[in-house]
Amino acid sequence: MKNIFKILAIFLFCAVCKAQQTEVPVVKYEELEKRIQQEKDKFLVVNFWATTCAPCVKELPHFMEINNQHAGNPKFKMILVSLDRLVDKERVLKFIKNKNLTAEVILLDDIKRMNTWIPKFEKDWDGNIPVTLFYKNGGKVYFNDGEMSKEDLEKTITENLQ
Repeated sequence: MKNIFKILAIFLFCAVCKAQQTEVPVVKYEELEKRIQQEKDKFLVVNFWATTCAPCVKELPHFMEINNQHAGNPKFKMILVSLDRLVDKERVLKFIKNKNLTAEVILLDDIKRMNTWIPKFEKDWDGNIPVTLFYKNGGKVYFNDGEMSKEDLEKTITENLQ
């Protein structure tokens, strides 16, 4: 019986380690746009954040809890888009590990063109973070400007993930 628990513990440890990214893809806006379009058959949650943004860091545990609840659902996907600087990529990787981020993390290295791509995501987005966009069937269904509570996140997902 003890051996079964040991094997189970090792399996769970490996599953958690596998769930975390060991590398962060660095993309430009066009690549992120393509990535979002590739998920058009899913309800997609896209959160823009940074390791230096206190409200972003505060809301991430809620996002991870919700992401983990829907981990087995093939119709659900969450992408965390880091707006940290490219030189801070190692800090982002360390943050993923320390905060146990299980959602896919992408580093958007396109700050110089932010006045071009921000309005393409949402005309009312002033550039502040955190920001969360929700897509269903390839179209945007909701835009949340600012920190999102667990209840609001759950409600938005529940209303759209049918």
